[in-house]
Amino acid sequence: MSKMNMDQWTADVLAAPAKKALPVLSFPSIQLMNCTVRDLISDSDMQARGMKLVADRTNAAASVSLMDLSVEAECFGAPIHVSDDEVPTCVGPVISTEVDEDERLAQAEALAVPEIGTGRTGLYIEAIEKALKLIEDRPVLAGVIGPFSLAGRLVSVTEAMLYCYDEPDMMHTVLEKTTEFITKYILAYKAVGAHGVVIAEPLAGLLSPALAQEFSGDYCKRIVDAVKDEGFAVVYHNCGNTANVTLDSIFSCGANAYHFGNAVKMEEIMEKAPSNIICMGNVSPAEQFRGGTPESVRAATLDVMEKCCKYPNFVISSGCDIPPLSSWDNIDAFFAAVDEFYHR
Repeated sequence: MSKMNMDQWTADVLAAPAKKALPVLSFPSIQLMNCTVRDLISDSDMQARGMKLVADRTNAAASVSLMDLSVEAECFGAPIHVSDDEVPTCVGPVISTEVDEDERLAQAEALAVPEIGTGRTGLYIEAIEKALKLIEDRPVLAGVIGPFSLAGRLVSVTEAMLYCYDEPDMMHTVLEKTTEFITKYILAYKAVGAHGVVIAEPLAGLLSPALAQEFSGDYCKRIVDAVKDEGFAVVYHNCGNTANVTLDSIFSCGANAYHFGNAVKMEEIMEKAPSNIICMGNVSPAEQFRGGTPESVRAATLDVMEKCCKYPNFVISSGCDIPPLSSWDNIDAFFAAVDEFYHR
């Protein structure tokens, strides 16, 4: 697909009285192709075809690729767990939790920034390149992890917040490297023609307002500044439960749009968000898309919309990545509820 003016796209979304939904919907394509998650994450043709099938079935505002937050950590050497029906996860740190802080700092300083093309990054870039040839009626957005969320996986998710207090130099050393890698990875997506990227920074949802700016917001802003332009949009995702108290830090990164999870009340976000900033959310992926029924998904979707659509900068979405085995009856019910809301 040709270039798109993504600043114009952002302005059009903001101005539209009836807005298309933009759920984080990619992994359930495995059901449409009768394959496993394991197959999907190792085959760029399948990823592109999956994105095309989702685009054909839905009128989503954009096509989004896999929110697979194991890819980048795996490139840095983290062990990951892959299964047939769950999203891959990172299962251990690269920097040891068992050594003293001097040794940890030394390990952080020795950490090499991987080349783009390492691990599955080449395959995922290829998938976007292929998807762009198949999907021509909406923007195609790549997906990457955020700088603190990647750093957390490298140092241990459970320790990351403590290290911000106790070993800030070590954390900043790792964050410099994750920021460099993510920036290069996004620029590689941009080079093959992607219209934008979703940056998933859920781990920042653990940070207090004082820490969020220093250990996430400032690094996210550097990434956005390096990649975003008229032809390339950034959507920032944070499904953490402190998002509503760290909005200053979140909005400081300067993205085109912001995506929130169901750990926060969406109407609280909308009350605080400037009216010219697109905010999306937040029907529960686990409770509704995966665990609900078409009736409950409809009710939950209409409930969020009734509370939030009075704000012109609100776009209805899932609260996070929709799980692979979520029923398509539920997903279809979500889109039908959006149409119902705007056409009544």
